[in-house]
Amino acid sequence: MSDSTNSVSPSSDYASISSGDQSLQRSRRSGDGNRAIVRESRHWHDVFWSAIFVIHMICLGFVLAVLGLNRFRISDRLNIDRYTQGFLENHKGLTEDYWPLYAVAGGIGVFISWVWSLLLGSYANEMMKVSVHILTTYLAVVSVLCFWCRQFFWGGAFAVGALLQFLYVISVIDRLPFTMLVLRKALKLVWGLPKVIMVAHAFTVVMLLWMSLWSFGAAGVVASSMGDEGRWWLLVVLSVSLFWTGAVLCNTVHVIVSGMVFHVLFHCGQEESSSVPPSSLIDSLRYAVTTSFGSICYGSLFTAAIRTLRWEIRGFRSKICGNECLLCCVDFLFHLVETLVRFFNKYAYVQIAVYGKGFNKSARDAWELFQSTGVEALVAYDCSGAVLLMGTIFGGLITGSCIGIWAWIKYSDRVIMVASTAMLMGMVLVGLGMVVVESAVTSIYICFAEDPLLIQRWDADFYTEMSEVLHRRLQHRSSRAREVSTTA
Repeated sequence: MSDSTNSVSPSSDYASISSGDQSLQRSRRSGDGNRAIVRESRHWHDVFWSAIFVIHMICLGFVLAVLGLNRFRISDRLNIDRYTQGFLENHKGLTEDYWPLYAVAGGIGVFISWVWSLLLGSYANEMMKVSVHILTTYLAVVSVLCFWCRQFFWGGAFAVGALLQFLYVISVIDRLPFTMLVLRKALKLVWGLPKVIMVAHAFTVVMLLWMSLWSFGAAGVVASSMGDEGRWWLLVVLSVSLFWTGAVLCNTVHVIVSGMVFHVLFHCGQEESSSVPPSSLIDSLRYAVTTSFGSICYGSLFTAAIRTLRWEIRGFRSKICGNECLLCCVDFLFHLVETLVRFFNKYAYVQIAVYGKGFNKSARDAWELFQSTGVEALVAYDCSGAVLLMGTIFGGLITGSCIGIWAWIKYSDRVIMVASTAMLMGMVLVGLGMVVVESAVTSIYICFAEDPLLIQRWDADFYTEMSEVLHRRLQHRSSRAREVSTTA
């Protein structure tokens, strides 16, 4: 949004900035509570991407089964090696040599996800501080271990990761108090919806079932007679597929939770609606896996990568001073990513859950809503998504480290292959636990932008805090815009 926005009162002026379409939406929502989420019949959106995802799952499932069976109990059971003679090594591994390692990785990932969720509910501040500060240390330790094992590429990669994480935390250290406040309120919302937590656990079970087949094929690849380059290429392809599948399941949970949180905030304080309609969860689940599933599949391809890049560039940009050439390059990347964010942002899933729109329209509407109300300044200041991602990465690193140690004892020549894929499995499973909280955060911001009174009715003190921070951020942007115009 433009930095020239004038300061606003922390308790008003939001409705007057909103567009006519948003006002119409609010007037429709102010009637019958049961029409707050579903005002009209839903239409199917982005069907092409849902078809691509389903076809990809079927084809990949067949490939995984073949790769795993080819080395299960009998070396080259399906006689595949005869088609690849001349560029394969003579390695006689078996699928069952490595499959137990992946099974343990899945168990560790689920355990960390559930424990992390429980600790977040009981010790929110402490766990969020752990997420922020311990990740840098852990990345540095893993880097040293990789160098010690003569894995110089991975040692350098983890060292760079530790440095980037340290620089990012330093750049956003002043934002953490507000971030912690938002996360605490999101946890308060989530823990008041036990059925939603159960749905998230059910999706974790679904992810585990898919991972059992995925790891069967991955174990077959690790045990295959292919050279290291061939094995790595296959594992990269399988990892991209697992990442997309995990993102689709995470964002399906995201849509379900967003719909429920929107219901809770809308019904809060209404005398005629003392409780959320019992069909709300079923409706949210049904829409997420039917009419909105294509939009979820589409958005899951790009959203995570773009927002992660946006966090890093924002943190790096805020620390650049004096180097005009570097600042110009970073500004170009920043504006490019900001353009992409208009079409791929996590707030689109709230619009999908509430209004049943397609993904790109939802993303644009959410971003325009934030910009027209000034709430984009608040969203940019908040780091809750990054903090939750840190916890997800930390959980994945613990999973990968445990499996890596076991693999180093049994199969020292396959440590990096097994550990890196186990780390991805851990990240996906822990991410499924984190997405519940992140969904609550995104829903809070959408509600605050559409109708701040929804937040005020739910928690007046929190509404006041958000309004004051928004007021300060808008003033800060206005002052920076004046400085730029003066120097120009």
